[in-house]
Amino acid sequence: MVRVEIGENEQGRRLDRFLKKYLRSAPLSFIYRVIRKDVKVNGKRAGADTLLAVGDVVEIYLPEEQVEGFLPQREGMKARKQFEIIYEDEAILVVNKPFGLLTHGDGKEKKNTLANQVIAYLIETGSYAPGRTQTFTPAPANRLDRNTTGLVMFGKTLSALRDMTAMIRGADGENGAQSVGKYYLTVVKGTMKEKLCLTNRMTRDRERGVTVVLPEGAAEGILMETEARPLSAGKGYTLAEAKLITGRTHQIRAHLAEAGFPVVGDRKYGDAAANHLATRRFGLTTQLLHAYRIEIAAGRGSLDYLGGKRFEAAPPAGFVQIAEGLGCRLKLKK
Repeated sequence: MVRVEIGENEQGRRLDRFLKKYLRSAPLSFIYRVIRKDVKVNGKRAGADTLLAVGDVVEIYLPEEQVEGFLPQREGMKARKQFEIIYEDEAILVVNKPFGLLTHGDGKEKKNTLANQVIAYLIETGSYAPGRTQTFTPAPANRLDRNTTGLVMFGKTLSALRDMTAMIRGADGENGAQSVGKYYLTVVKGTMKEKLCLTNRMTRDRERGVTVVLPEGAAEGILMETEARPLSAGKGYTLAEAKLITGRTHQIRAHLAEAGFPVVGDRKYGDAAANHLATRRFGLTTQLLHAYRIEIAAGRGSLDYLGGKRFEAAPPAGFVQIAEGLGCRLKLKK
């Protein structure tokens, strides 16, 4: 028999969802069979929808070696730290992600990711101890593409991650008032003279891996809203700030391209001549996009104290070099 005491990072979960996380590699059919026959909560039979509270004891009446075979294997985290810490407290961590680093693992890269680097850092500093939590691992509440640099927010506890995720979802234009403002810096082809408020519906072409902006007035698809304003103009290029109102895949890149201002270096949605120039002059082979500011209008739940906070990360030196090389002045705070 295996005995598990519920802690703060497991509270509020249904029994079946807790077991899915705890017995990570067990088939779903096995989970529900165990609940029916081999599990007790505080010494009593419990249904799959039982909500667990701090201090509850879950007893699994299976051999320890069988249970251990289903547990997630936590390999030692040795990925070197490449991120910059922007803000940290007991609940959250805000970091500046460098170029070329995945937020999460994919089919090709599973170990050297931002998420793994952050977990290694939290273990090293004592903020996270895998042995003291059964099902929770610190995780990002937002994500950036591999070649987009900038701010990523991590929840260090389950309640913080849930509240941060809810705050970000509250920024969706179809779900009410904006709680978290996410701002990006980019350089686009063309001279942007005034603020743009872009509203369209979109779909994903999964075969080509692109976001398709639908014509104005389209009834199908998902709402996509972006605001962009010029900060500095060069000869045929503009340094612009883009604000996400919704958060769709490739939203800024697809929306600005559709509006006639493609992001420099963007191979999916960009201008071929501008991309060729950027490669020849600066060696740029991917989109020039940096998530540089996050503003929290209102906190939520355990993160209520974050209301009014603002986080910023200066763009990388390469970004500045290219922007200025294209005639766009970029003033950075010291």
